[in-house]
Amino acid sequence: MISIEGLKVEFGVKPLFSDASFVINDRDRIALVGKNGAGKSTMLKIICGMQRPTAGTIAIPNDTTIGYLPQVMRLTDDTTVREETRKAFANNTLLKQRIDQMQHELAERTDYESADYLALVERFTQAHDRYLMMGGENYEAEIERTLMGLGFLRTDFERPTSEFSGGWRMRIELAKILLQRPDVLLLDEPTNHLDIESIQWLEQFLAQSGNAVVLVSHDRAFINNVTNRTLEISCGQVIDYRVKYDEYVVLRRERREQQLHAYENQQREIADMRAFIERFRYQATKAIQVQQKIKQLEKIVPIEIDEVDNSSMHLKFPPCLRSGDYPVICDGVRKAYGDHEVFADVTLTIKRGEKVAFVGKNGEGKTTLVKCIMGEIPFDGMLKIGHNVQIGYFAQNQAQLLDESLTVFQTIDNVAKGDIRLRINDILGAFMFGGEESEKRVKVLSGGERSRLAMIRLLLEPVNFLILDEPTNHLDMPSKDVLKEAIKAFDGTAIIVSHDREFLDGLVTKVYEFGGGKVREHLGGIYDFLRRKNIDSLQSLNSSAKPQDATPDTSVKEEKAISDNKRNYEERKEQQRRVKRVEKAVKASEEKIALMEKRIKELDALLMDSAHATDMKLIEEYSQTMRHLDEENDNWMRLSEELETMQD
Repeated sequence: MISIEGLKVEFGVKPLFSDASFVINDRDRIALVGKNGAGKSTMLKIICGMQRPTAGTIAIPNDTTIGYLPQVMRLTDDTTVREETRKAFANNTLLKQRIDQMQHELAERTDYESADYLALVERFTQAHDRYLMMGGENYEAEIERTLMGLGFLRTDFERPTSEFSGGWRMRIELAKILLQRPDVLLLDEPTNHLDIESIQWLEQFLAQSGNAVVLVSHDRAFINNVTNRTLEISCGQVIDYRVKYDEYVVLRRERREQQLHAYENQQREIADMRAFIERFRYQATKAIQVQQKIKQLEKIVPIEIDEVDNSSMHLKFPPCLRSGDYPVICDGVRKAYGDHEVFADVTLTIKRGEKVAFVGKNGEGKTTLVKCIMGEIPFDGMLKIGHNVQIGYFAQNQAQLLDESLTVFQTIDNVAKGDIRLRINDILGAFMFGGEESEKRVKVLSGGERSRLAMIRLLLEPVNFLILDEPTNHLDMPSKDVLKEAIKAFDGTAIIVSHDREFLDGLVTKVYEFGGGKVREHLGGIYDFLRRKNIDSLQSLNSSAKPQDATPDTSVKEEKAISDNKRNYEERKEQQRRVKRVEKAVKASEEKIALMEKRIKELDALLMDSAHATDMKLIEEYSQTMRHLDEENDNWMRLSEELETMQD
C-alpha cells in the first residue's frame, strides 16, 4: 500500500535515521518503537506528508487515505462535541453530490453498450459502495457509538468543546479520525488521554477495522493486543520484526547479544592490527605489510550496538520510618461541587504495605479522592491518616514546582543521600537524561521531561506512603520497568492512579473502582478485576451514564445493544482463538517443511559422493523424507486455505 525507500532525515551532523526502507501493507498492525528522540514521531509526520525527508521516496497510491493523530495539536473551541465530530463526515456530503450527479447522468444516457457508459457504471458502483462503507446516511448513530466508546456521555454531546480539558478534546479528534475510516491510521501515543475502558474499546475498534495501523505507544498491553509487526528505530536504522512486541523484545535481546559479540571480535581485530603497525612501523622489511594493515584499518566500518536497555538497572527507595498499621481510613467520605456529587459514602481501609490501584473513567473522582487524602480540598465524612505517615505525591502539576534555575543533575543531587549519589548518572540515564541531557536547565525542559524529573526526585525521597497519579504518561517502556520494580520493592504503602494495565499487573493487590458516584473495592490484581467485571466487553462500564441521561425507551434499547454486543464479542473472541490455533498450526507446518528441506539438501550432498551413492539407509531416508515433505506441503496448503477463509 505505502512504500518507503531509502529514507533519510538530518537535523544536525548525525542523521536521525538513514536508508530506511519498508512497506506498509493492507491490514498491517505496526508498532513503531525506539527510545525517545529516535525519530518515531518524525517518521509518522513524514508518512502523512507533514514533513519532508532529507532524502528518499515515499510512494502512496492516489486513492489511499491517511488519518494522523499527533501527540499534541491545536484545537478549536467554537462548536459542540457532536458538531465537531460531525466534521469527520464532510467528505460524505461531497461524495453524495458526486453519486447524485452520476445517477442523474445514468438516467439520461441511452448508450448502454458503450465502453464510456460501462465505465460510468463502474465509477458509480465504486462511489456508492464507498459511501455505504463510510456510513451513508447512518453516520449519526456511528458518531454516538464512537463518542460513547471513548468515554463521553449522551449529555456531553451538546456541550461546547471549550468546556472540556485538552485530554477530552484529543478524544474528539481521535473520534473524528476513526469515523473517517482512512486506509492507514497513524496514531502517536493515542492512549495518553484515555482510561482503561476507552483503551480497550479502541483495541476492539482497531481489531475489527480493516485499516492498516502504525502506532507509537508506551502502553505495552495496548501494543500487544493491537499490533502484529514491530518496526524499531535504533542507531539510525529501521529494523523490521514481523512479530508482536513481546516476541520482538526477545529477538532484540538476541540481536544485541550478536552485535556485542561481533563488536568485541572487531575490537580485538582492530587492536591486533594497531599492535602490528606499532611494532613494525619502522622496519623496512615489514613496510608493505604495515601499509596493508593501515589500509585495512581505514576500511573497517565500526559495528554499532543498539542502545543499552537500562530497564535491568535496579532502584530502591531509601529507608524510611515505619508507619502505622492503617495509613488511610475513610468512613462515609463525600465530595460535591455545588449540586454535582462526585462520590458519596466512600468507606475503605488501606493497610500498611498494600499497593492499591484507583481505576475508572475520567471524571469519576479518582484524583479528587487523592486530593482529599492529601488534605488539599475539604470534604464531608471521616478520613484519617495513620500514625507516622510520610506521603510522597506525584501528579502532573508536581513538575511545575521544580526549581527552574537548577540543572537536571543538580535537581537530583540535592535530594540524593548516601551511596545513591554515586549512581545519579545511571539513574538519570534510565529515565532518558543520560549524557549532555543531565546538564540541561529545568527551565528549558518540556512538560514530559519535567514530569520524568519530578518522578526521579520522588524515587529518592524517604517516604513511606506513595500516591502516584498517572505516573507512566511520559515514561518509555524501559523507564516504566525501572519504576515498577522500585515500587514492588518499596516497603511502604502505595496508591496508584493509572490506566496502564501492564504497569499495574503484578504490582497491585487491590483495585478500587470509581464510577456512578461510588467507590467499590475489588480484591486481587488488575486482570482479576477486568475478568470479574467482564470489562473486555466494556459496555457494562461505558453505559454507566446517570439515569437522567436516558429515557426508559433508550435504556431498554441500550440494554439490548449491550447484550447483543456482548454476544458478538464472545463470538469474535472464539473466532480469534480459532484463527490463532490455525496460525500456530501453519507456523508449525512451515517449520517442519524447513527442517525436511534442509535434510534433503544434506542427503543430496551425501548421495552425490561416490562413497555413499549405494548406501540403502540414506536412499530409504531420502525417499521417506520426500514423501513426508509432499504430505506436509499438502497439509500446509489445506491449513493456509482454511486460515485465509477465516480471515476474509
